[in-house]
Formats: sequence, C-alpha cells, structure tokens
Amino acid sequence: MVKIIGFCILLLTSVAWAGDKAIIGPTAHMSVSETGLNYQARIDTGAGNTSLHAYDLEIEGGSAKKMKDNVGKNLMFTTENAAGEKKRLKSKIVKTSTVSNSQGKETRYMVELHVGDKGHERKVKVNLRDRSHMNYKLLIGRNWLKGKYIVDVSDKKVIGPVAPISILETDMMFKTRIDTGAVENSLHAVDLHVENGVKDMDKNVGKILSFTTENEKGETQRVHAMIVETSLIRNAQGSEVRYMVELTVGEKGQEYKVKVNLRDRSKMSYKLLIGRNWLQGHYLVDVSR
Repeated sequence: MVKIIGFCILLLTSVAWAGDKAIIGPTAHMSVSETGLNYQARIDTGAGNTSLHAYDLEIEGGSAKKMKDNVGKNLMFTTENAAGEKKRLKSKIVKTSTVSNSQGKETRYMVELHVGDKGHERKVKVNLRDRSHMNYKLLIGRNWLKGKYIVDVSDKKVIGPVAPISILETDMMFKTRIDTGAVENSLHAVDLHVENGVKDMDKNVGKILSFTTENEKGETQRVHAMIVETSLIRNAQGSEVRYMVELTVGEKGQEYKVKVNLRDRSKMSYKLLIGRNWLQGHYLVDVSR
C-alpha cells in the first residue's frame, strides 16, 4: 500500500505547547546548593511541594509545643544522598506544611533552599522529612516545576542533529542525519534485487529484497530483507516510489525495529537519514548539540 508523504505533515515535536518551558523526565540529577550534595531526584507532579531527606532535626533555642509556633526559628538538620554523603545544615523555618498520604496526615517544617541543575539552582520552599526508607532522597514537586518545566514521563532521550547510528542487519555504524522534517527513515541502497519480482512494485510486497548499502567510511554490506510496503515520496525533484523494509536501527546496543525506505543516496553526505517514525515516542532533538 502506497503511503503518501507531504511536507505539510506536523513535526514530531511541537513547541507551541511549551513556550520557553523546558522538558524534564520522571527522574533527574539535582543539586541542593546549601548541602553541596548531588541527588537523583524523583519528579512528582502529584506533590505540591519539594521534599528533602532530613533527620536529627533540632530547633535552635528549643522547640515550642506546636510546630507552627517554631516558624521563624532556625532549624538544624542532617541530610544524606543515595551515595551516603551527609551534610549538617542550619536554615530558618519559613512555614509548616501538612501532607496527606496513605499513612494519614503529617506536618513538616519547610525551609528555603536552592534546588536545581548544578550551577542553575533556584530558591524554593522544601519540606523536610525522613526519607531513609525511600529510593529518592529528594522529591521535586509542583512548586519547583510550575511555570518552568513540562514533565515527560516517557523519559525520552535527547539526540543531536547528527548522531552515530547502528543498523544490526548491516553490522555497521552510520554518521546519521536526524531529520524531524522527514516522516520515514531512509537508507542508502543500490543494486536492488527482488526474488521473483515483477514490474509492479506494490505486487512485490512480502517478497525478499536484497540490496547493497554503504556508510560514509566506504564500508559495504549486502542485506536481505522482506519488503513490508511501498512509499510514495514527494520532494523538490518530483515524486518517487520506494521499497520499505524493517531493520533494527538505533544507538549502539539500543536498536529497535523500524521501517526504512531504500534509495540511492550516493550523492548525499549522509547515507542514513532518521525520520519521525524512529524518533517518535523515544527521542527529543536538540539541534544545538
């Protein structure tokens, strides 16, 4: 079945939703400036506030009976990251926060700390609790995310406009153009031969195709693959129908099956072009890389 491809199709990643907001995954490496420690943090849109592992809490000058009466006083506490690195801190209590969870309700002290990427931390209110039994010693809540970040729970990887990509069936690496304007992946292929092929390309779907491919280093390989469909490509030169096969494509050790159209790319700088059908759901493209 011929797939019609036009340049008017939307790009994989639309920035209209984001404005100047950054994208962050479900976990992230974070720093807390006052501690000098690094944390692997859980990004939690269900939590209103950011929460830091803290124990051995001590109110300077003694604690009042009610926690809210200690607001404005200095609090000493110890924090620790997953690597076992510890730091004793003193910070002013700015408020208390009552948190409801499966264990019931719990009131926590809140202090202001600088939290974020190393060198780009910003001040935010953080509640303190003993997280020693939890996998993440730092939890990032909505008060840190709001207005600046969008959370992508699929934890997509970031890839640049050019990347080294492997195709398992060729046992070769390709210096690859990452092209969000292309719907499909395209691989350099010459000397195509269809077993028991006929002139009508659509009638060759399901048959075995052999072809020779070559990377930018001049390494070549003969490949055999089943034709899964044909694709009609429209470009500045007109339109052409290409065979599509399934190949195992990706960063070394992280390849996965995807459809690839075949064409003679001998006059092109990149023998492999990665389109949206490989990127979608897996990668975000950063052209500044």
